[in-house]
Amino acid sequence: MATTNRIRPRALVRASGGPRYAVALAVDALGTGMLRPFLLLYGVTVLRLSAPATGVAMTAGVVVGLVCMPAVGRWLDRGARSTVVAASMLVRVLGVALLLATPAGHVWLFATAALFLGIGNQAWPAAHAALVATVAHGRERDAALAGGRALRNAGLGVGALLATACLAGGTTALQALAAVTGLAYLAAAALAWSVHLHARPAAAPAAEAAGEPAPRMRMLLAANVVYVFCLNVPEIALPLVLVTQLHASPVWPAAVFVANTVLVVTLQVPVTLLMSRFSRRAVLVAAGVVLAASYLGFLAATSPGHGWSAPAVAAVSVVCTIGEIIYAGSATALVTALAPPHVLGRALARFQLSTGFGLAVSPAVITALAPHGSAALWGGLAGATLLSASAVATEEGQGKRGQGKRGQGKREGAGREQVPEIGDRSANTSAGPSAKSGALHQGQPSRSPVPGH
Repeated sequence: MATTNRIRPRALVRASGGPRYAVALAVDALGTGMLRPFLLLYGVTVLRLSAPATGVAMTAGVVVGLVCMPAVGRWLDRGARSTVVAASMLVRVLGVALLLATPAGHVWLFATAALFLGIGNQAWPAAHAALVATVAHGRERDAALAGGRALRNAGLGVGALLATACLAGGTTALQALAAVTGLAYLAAAALAWSVHLHARPAAAPAAEAAGEPAPRMRMLLAANVVYVFCLNVPEIALPLVLVTQLHASPVWPAAVFVANTVLVVTLQVPVTLLMSRFSRRAVLVAAGVVLAASYLGFLAATSPGHGWSAPAVAAVSVVCTIGEIIYAGSATALVTALAPPHVLGRALARFQLSTGFGLAVSPAVITALAPHGSAALWGGLAGATLLSASAVATEEGQGKRGQGKRGQGKREGAGREQVPEIGDRSANTSAGPSAKSGALHQGQPSRSPVPGH
């Protein structure tokens, strides 16, 4: 079967969990977009907390929320799918309710609300990836994960625009936005739960007795901590550099952020399908190279003596966004392809731990490096990203040697996977919940070894 890059939207929705689940994702993202960018503003203006106290509470919520990930992984490995997704949304409903009930000046209640929001935000990506990995397989699964990310970014962008339009209403508007966000999370949880997707746990004792190991991902997880810095470049690094160092108009970072969102929404699925002719690990390494090249581009664009620094930074940000798209389309897909079925949930939880940790520390690292000059910031990021890409490639070689010693005859990344057209049901008969028969809806997903990891 020839590789193709054609996209059939209906089939992509089926592979992503079905229409109801797609609506749940959109509603959840819309609610998140209305509150998450303005949570700090809510604490400062509505609850009259100091900015440092609000920031510490929010950071603590994100970090402590990571503690729940091992439990989420075990829950997924027991077969739960849509229930875990719905639970991650309901936890955020509780967080919003606490936020609305918090009196002015009560930092601990705000911190508790931020904790519940953090738990839901950290649990959702692993739960969503596990659900998609149960519904779709092979490269169709990769496209479905990419489609989910594009849909989520679109919802986040629309939600943020709606919230921005309402900010003129002051504290009352912020409280109303929080209430609407809670209702959106509640509606999304109900929709996600209504999918009723459950995968009977793979025969873990038999798999373990056969010597099927957990995937070797130490280098991948460590590299992911550095890769994920790219997600905070348009939100933190570029506004910091453009406004405080280059003294450019605030319009520039806003334009960069909008362009980033539009590019992710429009290109995430096509680029993921385009790169499907290569192994996932090779694509992830290539993403590191593209990101490192963009960081060096930022270094050149911010060099002293150039009056066109702001436009140059905006142009280079497009390259950085392409690197982000390649990274996002390959990283989670690689983890789902590497993990045996009986440890899929724990593997995704470990990956989310590395992602969450990287997102938590990257603002502090970026703001600490920026005052030391462009070479420290962009040169440091470029060097660290290239080292991470090398580590990802090196781990592949180590995995091949280890497999050869065990005599399993399997090679990660050996050969190209034949990529079915999205919508080719002959290639994947359990493409979504619309097919209410077969192993998937009896609770036993049909997972086969996936070449070309």
